[in-house]
Amino acid sequence: MCRANYSGGRRKSLPDFHRVFQDELMPFIPHTPEDTQAMLAACGVDSTEALFDEIPAHLRVRELDGVPPQLSEMQITRLMNQRATQDGMPLNFVGAGAYEHHIPAAVWQIATRGEFYSAYTPYQAEASQGTLQLIYEYQTMMASLMGLEVSNASLYDGASGLAEAVLMAGRANRKSKSLKVLLPESLHPYYRECVQAICALQGFELVSLPLRADTGTTDHAALQAHAGSDICAVVIPQPNLFGQLEDVDALTDWAAAQGALSIAVVNPTLAAVLKPPGAWGEAGVDIACGDGQPLGAPLSSGGPYYGFLCCKQKHVRQMPGRIVGRTVDLDGKPGYTLTLQAREQHIRRAKATSNICTNQGLVVTASTIYMSLLGPQGLANVATSCLERTRKLAQALCAIDGVERVYSGAYGHELALRLPRPAQPVLEALSARNIIGGFAPGRHYADMDDVLIVCATETKTDEDIAAYAAALKEVLA
Repeated sequence: MCRANYSGGRRKSLPDFHRVFQDELMPFIPHTPEDTQAMLAACGVDSTEALFDEIPAHLRVRELDGVPPQLSEMQITRLMNQRATQDGMPLNFVGAGAYEHHIPAAVWQIATRGEFYSAYTPYQAEASQGTLQLIYEYQTMMASLMGLEVSNASLYDGASGLAEAVLMAGRANRKSKSLKVLLPESLHPYYRECVQAICALQGFELVSLPLRADTGTTDHAALQAHAGSDICAVVIPQPNLFGQLEDVDALTDWAAAQGALSIAVVNPTLAAVLKPPGAWGEAGVDIACGDGQPLGAPLSSGGPYYGFLCCKQKHVRQMPGRIVGRTVDLDGKPGYTLTLQAREQHIRRAKATSNICTNQGLVVTASTIYMSLLGPQGLANVATSCLERTRKLAQALCAIDGVERVYSGAYGHELALRLPRPAQPVLEALSARNIIGGFAPGRHYADMDDVLIVCATETKTDEDIAAYAAALKEVLA
């Protein structure tokens, strides 16, 4: 570093070196009290509180319980290490939208380099070519994975990404005069709740499609009640909450026959081995969305997540968020820039394409590196390993008296099991044995108090599966 900074110039004095060393290497330099007073004086106020005088006093938070007023770097490090250890290292068999995958060490070593770590939305193309190229490569990979023509970058998370897709369908389907959207009950309840919260208030009519009791998939017979009616869009999860594989070809073609747009909600890992949404049915889906967390993002106290969204070219002008394009400059050299990004979410308020999309560039960076390192075959290997691990888990758990599969038919890398007693107390007992046993859907579905959804990824060994089976057998006994 010193050679790069000081070559070619006069030799720096020791004070010069210390100043430059501090300016370039210190990750955080707090303001001194004198600095703070100087800034307040420039603003024409005498205290920091005066900067917030527009906020009513009863709305201000005066104290933050558990947050000390001041700690040294050493004390902060110790405190955060203590808080991190509270999570422990449990054996994890939960899925339902949060997936524990192996992340190569290189992914976050590169993603947390300063060039990526501190970059924000690349509005100035001349200063952001590296960031723009990375996003362009990400879009290319996601469009290829989904079998569609366009990808954006990026959305807040998978659930709000689906809400964005529904809003997008309402704008794009000009043949439909209604805002009627069919939402399967097999879709994750958190996704359904998010769509309800965001879209229902904007005039959308959200109609549930019931489950088949035998397969845990969308009941196609129930579709006939809506045949011939004005439908804006049909949502198709693959796999669904229970891990079951939907008949996506039939659902996609049915939607097209009704003049409705089709919206796929997919797991990007399993998309490496399943038919891509762009190839579903005769003409493929119109929009595909989901959560990018499985692609290189760790499970870390509820995040980070980001939503992805891909679509057919003909719908691109209704796509929320931003799109990076590749071009050439006056010298014929390749360059990258934001395209179809009119910043309308900043200026058009209620008429904006999106009011909830955000820049999840850092996690997108990690996903791009993750997909680059693994490649198509590596992603397929991860998905195949997850499928194989889950089948071993199902075999081990269903060998316990009273435990059985809830649904028949094909499933992905998670599945629903019926227990001989309510699932929530079982999960609590497993937690006491340092095992996160799965997701209990009972509070979202009637008559499912004894159902447990379990998941196994490539991170689970035969010993892990045997340990879970032994613990579950002990708890049920």
